[in-house]
Amino acid sequence: MVWDSEVKELERRRHLAKQQGGAEGVARQHAKGRMTIRERIDVLLDSDSFKEHGRATASPVYDDNGELIEYVPANYVVGFGEVNGRRIVAAGEDFTLKGGSPNAAGLRKSVYAEHLASQYKSPLVRLLEGGGGSVKGSGKQGGTVGEPVFSEPRFKIISDAMGQVPIASAALGAVAGFPAGRLVASHFSVMTEHTSQVLIGGPALVTRALGVEMTKDQLGGANIHLRSGVVDNLARDEHDAIEQIKRFLGYLPSNVWERTQRTTCDDPIDRMEQDLLTIVPRDSNAGFEMRSIIKMVVDKDSFFETAALYGPSQICGFARLAGQPVGVLANDCLHYAGAMTAEAAQKYRRFVELCDTFHIPVVNLVDQPGFMIGPESERAGTIRYGMAAVAAASQASIPWAVVQIHKGFGVATAAHYAPGAYVLAWPSVESGALPIEGGVAVAFHKEIAAAEDPIAKRKELEGRLKDSRSPFPRAESFAVHELIDPRETRPVLCDWVEWIQPNLDTLVGPVTFPIRP
Repeated sequence: MVWDSEVKELERRRHLAKQQGGAEGVARQHAKGRMTIRERIDVLLDSDSFKEHGRATASPVYDDNGELIEYVPANYVVGFGEVNGRRIVAAGEDFTLKGGSPNAAGLRKSVYAEHLASQYKSPLVRLLEGGGGSVKGSGKQGGTVGEPVFSEPRFKIISDAMGQVPIASAALGAVAGFPAGRLVASHFSVMTEHTSQVLIGGPALVTRALGVEMTKDQLGGANIHLRSGVVDNLARDEHDAIEQIKRFLGYLPSNVWERTQRTTCDDPIDRMEQDLLTIVPRDSNAGFEMRSIIKMVVDKDSFFETAALYGPSQICGFARLAGQPVGVLANDCLHYAGAMTAEAAQKYRRFVELCDTFHIPVVNLVDQPGFMIGPESERAGTIRYGMAAVAAASQASIPWAVVQIHKGFGVATAAHYAPGAYVLAWPSVESGALPIEGGVAVAFHKEIAAAEDPIAKRKELEGRLKDSRSPFPRAESFAVHELIDPRETRPVLCDWVEWIQPNLDTLVGPVTFPIRP
């Protein structure tokens, strides 16, 4: 054959590229209990579905005669594959080469990942383990350095892709610098429990710059970043992290030009749980389990919570109702009585914008006593972040259902209502400008102070006002769509899901957000 030698050379190079960091590098990775990037991609994707891009991309070294004497593969792997029959882009660093810090070929392939997902309108999954750039080689003389002045900023496509396709990332080892930036530029992120860290700069850099000695876990381990909001979820191991990503993708469309897909639902839509009638106590200061309510209302085993430890007074997650994917928002009265903290507000806004971007309808279960108050709340800028959450909801374009469960007080309550919201109320709901206890203390402070028994007077006023906050007058005034038996919540919401189907057919394409507080 005329081109037989060249084809054999191509096959040889493709073989070399798959050797990654060689047998020793792969063995070191396995000794740490971690998979290689190619093994991770195999676990993520349907069998035999990976179509790699740049299979022969490398940083070669030639002798003076043009003969190949060294072949260092690109240490970033990227390509198409399928997850449950749906095409995605899978990508990640090869830690067996340079610890995942990109070589020249690897950097080009890493930049290409977002371009590939955006161009072909496919979800992007990043399986991350590696550092950013290195000072080694940064001072070389000769040749071209830096990016051409006419190049688009490297991060533009990363930002653009977030408005077009679902992006999920996993930290499966130490993730620092540029890869850490990529991790948080995702709609869903997860890190493994004992083997991963997320760092702006590693221990050596921190010690040199700040004189502080800390381990990688102390700087950026899971116990740090599950509460910082940098990472959404924790995984037991790499397999669990990949399974969580698969589950997340199941609630989203492939891109903003497609609608969310309903699945077959075996859970009866007329299911009514008796426990919903007794779950909210009559004592307004007693707590209850909001997650139990969620699980009794949505399709069985469909609730997938995200960022549970960040801003814990706010619950965010995905579920299905009659097979339709929905975003779920709810207050957790077991944390700050459900009050909106600065962290909870940021979590809330981000989740609303995620649902709005991908046109996922929202179900909001409300038990909102207001913004968190006090000196720490003021220092955290709660009112600014809270108003950003209010703006996100008030400008949302998605179908929105509200179930008033227990409390609804103050400006923070406005964050729970989008335009055209379908509003249901339970008999247990109280609402107003302020909670009765605090409101009475402010509005009637002179009357209480002048009373012969101030405590008894305060309780008398609180009881009188509490009686006036019954939800029945609101229902009679058509201030809510329906006042319902709590057991009816699932059937009524499943009816709503049917009503919104024509809207979901037309809600496609990118959304535009103005500046928010």
